[in-house]
Amino acid sequence: MLKVENLNVYYDNIHALRDVSFSVGKGEIVTLIGANGSGKTTILQAVSGMVTPRSGKILFADKDIMHKPSNTLLPLGLAHVPEGRRVFAKMTVEENLELGAYIVKDKLQIADDKEKLFDQFPRLRERRKQLAGTMSGGEQQMLAMARALMSRPSLMIMDEPSMGLAPVLVQEIFNIIQVINQNGTTILLVEQNANKALQIAHRAYVLETGKIVLSGTGADLLKDENVKKAYLGG
Repeated sequence: MLKVENLNVYYDNIHALRDVSFSVGKGEIVTLIGANGSGKTTILQAVSGMVTPRSGKILFADKDIMHKPSNTLLPLGLAHVPEGRRVFAKMTVEENLELGAYIVKDKLQIADDKEKLFDQFPRLRERRKQLAGTMSGGEQQMLAMARALMSRPSLMIMDEPSMGLAPVLVQEIFNIIQVINQNGTTILLVEQNANKALQIAHRAYVLETGKIVLSGTGADLLKDENVKKAYLGG
């Protein structure tokens, strides 16, 4: 579904990504792990058209999206849940969801999708008329995920969904990610909580200073001694 080949990104003279290559197959959860500054978020931003790579190739559903503007990618089926949630704080939960469906012209589909998401996220139903900025971090993360789902993406990119959340909410967010995947959405996940991410990932890639240094199944990397020492506290 997504194929990235020899991707190089620079910020002025800083070589942020160095010949990065990886793939995400249909139906998978693929996670990228690594220390802060290793290039994880830059990869997501390159795929989403928010930064321009100097060289390489990005294919999504067999289409070259390397230099496509971000706003042209949502109709292709690619949605991005950014780091820090980025909900529209002064709009209600329901208005946020409706904005997530801005490419959808069928009002009946929008209404139907909202109801399905309210079933999946009961707390959002309870707060549908509440301003998004007044909700807790966990609730805002659920809203950001639900808002992305309103466009019915085939691939959802998620950047640090558990950041800043209490442990009980972290587990809930990871459960939701698995349900989204089981319902048919492919997921590319960047997550600082490497342990949780590897537990749910079909496959994973480890980044260090802009390079992929290790890859394998989530289960295999959980058992890898180097990964344990560097990222799992083992």
